[in-house]
Amino acid sequence: MTDLYSVLVRPLVTEKSSYQSGKLGQYVFVVKNNATRTMVKDAIETLFDVTVARVNILNAPAKRGRRGRTRRLLVRRPAFKKAVVTLAEGSKPLEIFEGVQ
Repeated sequence: MTDLYSVLVRPLVTEKSSYQSGKLGQYVFVVKNNATRTMVKDAIETLFDVTVARVNILNAPAKRGRRGRTRRLLVRRPAFKKAVVTLAEGSKPLEIFEGVQ
């Protein structure tokens, strides 16, 4: 069983996630591979003192590329699991995304 503080690996900051955090109240985190929805929900509610409405989890596949002449597949970036956390109406925004807007 993993610790509550080790469920979240890091926030994922992209153009799409900054739009989601600004307009929709959704925040994206990279989570451990064995994390579940309830583990992510408990971690977010404990660490940031907010109410979570829903958690969507998806596995991002590894990015593959081709090597020069041999045309063999070469894995460039490993796969990871990410969670999209939607906060309940009236919840305050997370402080970790304050300067990203």
